[in-house]
Amino acid sequence: MTARFPRHVRVRARAEYDRAFQQGRRTASPLFSLHFVAGPPPARLGLAVSRKVDPHAVGRNRIKRVLRDAFRQLRPQLRAGDYVVVARRAAADTENRLLREGFIGLLQRAGALPPPGADGTIPPAATAAPPSHPASDDPADGSSLPA
Repeated sequence: MTARFPRHVRVRARAEYDRAFQQGRRTASPLFSLHFVAGPPPARLGLAVSRKVDPHAVGRNRIKRVLRDAFRQLRPQLRAGDYVVVARRAAADTENRLLREGFIGLLQRAGALPPPGADGTIPPAATAAPPSHPASDDPADGSSLPA
């Protein structure tokens, strides 16, 4: 996947932000507020990180960089529409990994991403019971356990 974030996947115009704020479905967490408006493909991201969140541009840009990177990687799985994320004050003091996890959790709560483990209908092998058969003493079949 490309590392770029092209213009056609960004919410850019004020009218697009206004539409997301007025018509969008809002989901919030302590770090972010997400406004989602369903629309035509592709999934697009808009970010609002004000000086109230962090007075330093470096801090605001760090938050935006982490969110853009997470969105870029998740975009193929997201529902089509506009996602506008408003950062909250707590985001400035949060490390990058937690920002990313908080954003992914918010997308899951909003219904934009499937919950973890919802890939298919068959449970993963780790949760299934192991087969119950006695171990063989024949080392050639590879099923014997080392002593």
